Amino acid sequence: MTKYIFVTGGVVSSLGKGIAAASLGAILESRGLKVILLKLDPYINVDSGTMSPFQHGEVFVTEDGAETDLDLGHYERFISTKTRRANNFTTGQVYESVIRKERRGEYLGKTVQVIPHITNEIQAFIERGVASTPGSQPDTAIVEIGGTVGDIESLPFLEAARQMSLRLGRHCSCFVHLTLVPFIATAGELKTKPTQHSVQKLREIGISPHVLLCRADRQIEDSDRAKISLFSNVPQNAVISVWDVDSIYKIPKMLHNQGLDEIICSELQMDPKPADLAPWSDLVYRLEHPAHEVSIGIVGKYVELVESYQSLIEALRHASLHTLTRANIEYIDSEKIEAEGVNSLIHLDAILVPGGFGQRGTEGKIRAIRYAREAKIPYLGICLGMQLAVIEFARHVANLNQANSTEFEPSTPNPIVALITEWYDPNGTREKRGESSDLGGTMRLGAQRCPIKPGTRAQQIYGNDVNERHRHRYEVNNNFVPVLEASGMIISAHTLAENLPEMMELSTNMHPWFVGCQFHPEFTSTPRKGHPLFNAYLEAALMHHKQAA
Repeated sequence: MTKYIFVTGGVVSSLGKGIAAASLGAILESRGLKVILLKLDPYINVDSGTMSPFQHGEVFVTEDGAETDLDLGHYERFISTKTRRANNFTTGQVYESVIRKERRGEYLGKTVQVIPHITNEIQAFIERGVASTPGSQPDTAIVEIGGTVGDIESLPFLEAARQMSLRLGRHCSCFVHLTLVPFIATAGELKTKPTQHSVQKLREIGISPHVLLCRADRQIEDSDRAKISLFSNVPQNAVISVWDVDSIYKIPKMLHNQGLDEIICSELQMDPKPADLAPWSDLVYRLEHPAHEVSIGIVGKYVELVESYQSLIEALRHASLHTLTRANIEYIDSEKIEAEGVNSLIHLDAILVPGGFGQRGTEGKIRAIRYAREAKIPYLGICLGMQLAVIEFARHVANLNQANSTEFEPSTPNPIVALITEWYDPNGTREKRGESSDLGGTMRLGAQRCPIKPGTRAQQIYGNDVNERHRHRYEVNNNFVPVLEASGMIISAHTLAENLPEMMELSTNMHPWFVGCQFHPEFTSTPRKGHPLFNAYLEAALMHHKQAA
């Protein structure tokens, strides 16, 4: 039977519950257990797809096409089990399901209430998420409950977890509570009172944590841990210090060294093999002992909030580990390039334009792409970054005046990028796709496999085919592909069903390394394996750095 670990948070948000849960999952997996992680989000949105990156950070996409919380990306980076749609659900999904059942008469005229109907539905969602895990039944399910204890939004989830632990019986579930121990500079000491109050609030709703993970900017002394233990009714050895570190990949070993996995296994009466964290130690060693160094410029419009590019940043870090190259990432506002020019790009070893939506800042990105192409600087364009690279090439190499995307300029005479229900031919005659297509105007989501053109750089990187995840509506207009290819562009991969461009590149006689992809390769990168596209990108950046020196 699957054992459950519920991870809750207190005092403030953004303490790192997702990293803590993923790190615990990594330790348990290193002990031979099959682990699955789930995220319960208390917001009423059905999913993360329509939420602003400024408010919610990155939207992570699973293989089966779910737009989810960014914590699922951390889960996939720390454990080997892939997440799916059922691994993340929200208050909006729960209430939507209950209301549909009520409309169908499934409650037989009963008054539908938060308790028991909403809390029962939450438990059903959790169990359904565990049951949907590919392969054998997981030994352990780590369930992260979003929000902080005391928030009205989180109460139904906490109550459902309490009911579920009671129903499962002893030694079938446990609670891990992450909290803040702030350092007050004027007093010169750590303060434990916020943690005490957070645990008190948790106990008021019937949950007594088995473990406390205490976040601080420094290690917590034994005297403070003893004080927290006394006032929180948690054994001192289960008061775990979690201090700030320069890499999230150091956290599994930090938690293991304090016996977290042993405490959990004892409480759940599991006796797996000893932990083998050698791979994580090797990753940290590689991180701290690079042989090379390069500067990478990410040109975007959310650069003031780096969480918008969390998976991308981690993918570059993974490539750093596997190429022994420290990638110094610089975030460059594309609107600044529009206003001031490309001087901020001159010192870079490589340029990357990530995905995004909306017109703001796109002309600055196009100027950055043109600079990368003309100055022969390695370039990687992802999703919108590929579309803009095609538009830039169409304008300045293929001489297609006013080439653009219908997302930004609906009346453009040369719609190089458009919804596939909006195709125009190069002569400007509107040509609507046949009704057989079901992608027009909708988001293309999830993993999709397609073949790669032989003899291309894409084939050198991926092999004969590619299977990556998507999140976009607009496509490169097939009617312009012959003109673009005649001008020197190579479309190195097409989708099987619609023959849509998936990857583009420039021939080596035009540019040493210039690649764009419609999909999001950052979603499948892990620290253990890295990612072939990002590895090749950093190797190209390193080559440019050596030649420039």
